[in-house]
Amino acid sequence: MKQFIYGVAFVLTGFSGFAQAYEFQTITEIKCFPILSQGKTGTCWSYSSTSFLEAEILRITGKNIDLSEMYNVRHTYPKKAYTYIMRQGNAQFGEGGLNHDVINSAREFGLVPVEAYPGLQDGQTKHDHSKLVAELEEIVKANAKKPSATWKDQVEMTLDKHLGKDITEFTYQGKKYTPESFLRQTRLNLDDYVTITSFAHVPYHSQFVLDVPDNFSNGSFYNVALDEFIQNIDNALSSGYTLALDADVSEDTFSDKNGIAVIPENKADEKTILTEIKKEKEITTSLRQSEFENFNTTDDHLMHIVGKAKDQKGNTYYKVKNSWGTDGTHGGYIYMSVPYMKLKAISVLVHRNALLEETKKSLKV
Repeated sequence: MKQFIYGVAFVLTGFSGFAQAYEFQTITEIKCFPILSQGKTGTCWSYSSTSFLEAEILRITGKNIDLSEMYNVRHTYPKKAYTYIMRQGNAQFGEGGLNHDVINSAREFGLVPVEAYPGLQDGQTKHDHSKLVAELEEIVKANAKKPSATWKDQVEMTLDKHLGKDITEFTYQGKKYTPESFLRQTRLNLDDYVTITSFAHVPYHSQFVLDVPDNFSNGSFYNVALDEFIQNIDNALSSGYTLALDADVSEDTFSDKNGIAVIPENKADEKTILTEIKKEKEITTSLRQSEFENFNTTDDHLMHIVGKAKDQKGNTYYKVKNSWGTDGTHGGYIYMSVPYMKLKAISVLVHRNALLEETKKSLKV
C-alpha cells in the first residue's frame, strides 16, 4: 500500500512538472506611470518613449510628471511629411516611429505635461487617428511629385484640427513655462540617451543607421554582440534604470491577453506555452540575424521595460509595460522571456550610465 502511494505521488509530481501555470516572482521593478491605451493610433513609439522619460524624471528628481505623448506626435509628423515629399514619395509615410524620434522632438521643441496638450479634440476621451492619418497621407501623396507652396501649411492645419494647436506657453502647478523651460526643469539631459542593438551584418562596437522602414529620421544605433546586449539590459535594470524597447510582436507566442511573450523550442507547444511553462528555444546570433533578414523579425511595436521576474522553475522574464490598455492577465504588462528578447528585440533606448563600463568604453559614450 505504501509503495502504491509513493507511485501515485511520483506520477502526480511528474505530471505537474510538465503542466505548470506561470507564477511570477519579482526580481526587480522600477516605478513608472500606470498603463495607458494608445487607442486607435500607431503612436506606440511616443507612448514607449514618453513613459521611459517619465521614469527617468522620477529617477532623477523624484517628481511624478505625466508628459504629453501627443505633443511629441504633433512635432514629429511635419518631419515625416518633409522626408516623404523631399524623397518624392520614395519613403514610408505612416504612423510609425522610433524611440529616438521623441528624443529628437524634445531636443528641438521641448516637453509639456499632458494637461497642457492632451491631443484630444471636440470632446474626445480616446485617441483615434484614423481621419488624421488619412488626411495627412492625402496631402503628402498629392505633393510628392510637384510640391505646392502651401503643403506645409496644410499639414499644420490638419494637425491643429485633429490634435490641437501647438502651444508656446502654459501654466503648470501655478507656474508659467515654455516647452523648452519645462524640459529644463525636468533635469533631463537628452544627450545622455543612446540606442543599442545587436546585428551581425555590422561590426560590433560601431555606430550605424538601422535599415528599418520606421527609421525615417536615419537615427543611429550602437551595435553590440547579442550576449552583451542582454547583459546591458540586465545591468540597467539592476542599477535602477528602465529601458524603452522596440520589438517584433507578430509572433503567435506574444500574447497581450495572457501577458506573456515566449519562444517555444517545439512548434507544437505554441498554444500551450501561453499558459504553461514549456522549454524555450536557444537563440543564437545567426538565428537572430536570419530572422531579421527574412523579415520574420520587424520593428512592429515599442514598449517600456520596467523590471525583471522569474517563474517557479527559475526562468527569467522582463516585465514590459505595454500601451494597449489594462486588459489581460497581468493588467496590460507583458512578461517577456530572455529567448524572446534575444530573438525579437530590435533595440533598446537607455541612459548611457546604465551601460556596463566595458560597453561604455568600447562605444565611447
